[in-house]
Amino acid sequence: MRMSTRGRYGLRVMMELASHFGRGPMPVDAIAENQGISGKYIHVLIPGLKSAGLVRAVRGPSGGYELTRDPSSVTALDVISALEGKTTPVECVANSSSCPRASRCAARDMWCEVASAVDGVLSDLTLAQLAMKQRAK
Repeated sequence: MRMSTRGRYGLRVMMELASHFGRGPMPVDAIAENQGISGKYIHVLIPGLKSAGLVRAVRGPSGGYELTRDPSSVTALDVISALEGKTTPVECVANSSSCPRASRCAARDMWCEVASAVDGVLSDLTLAQLAMKQRAK
């Protein structure tokens, strides 16, 4: 399973916003500079994050983006799901009716375990934890 640029960069944007939480909106230029992501691409990511209720836009000279919730209540899974959709590695994990062999397939069982492990790791890490780890590096 491979995470797309959308998920990877989106998580970095959200970590940046988590580091800035409580200090008002963060300008796109500052996010772009700190994370090495183009402002144009950040604007591509934001609609998915807004639709999931994770960020809000503030217009005006001191505008930008900010988290809608405390970073300790937003998990990496929340972010990845908003940008990537389901984290399942193969279709039959999310939809067993997509394969007539699903009920008797050992490979599907393995893929279900993989999906569970990935979701477990992503749901155990909050933006607050990731931002703290980033500051330590």
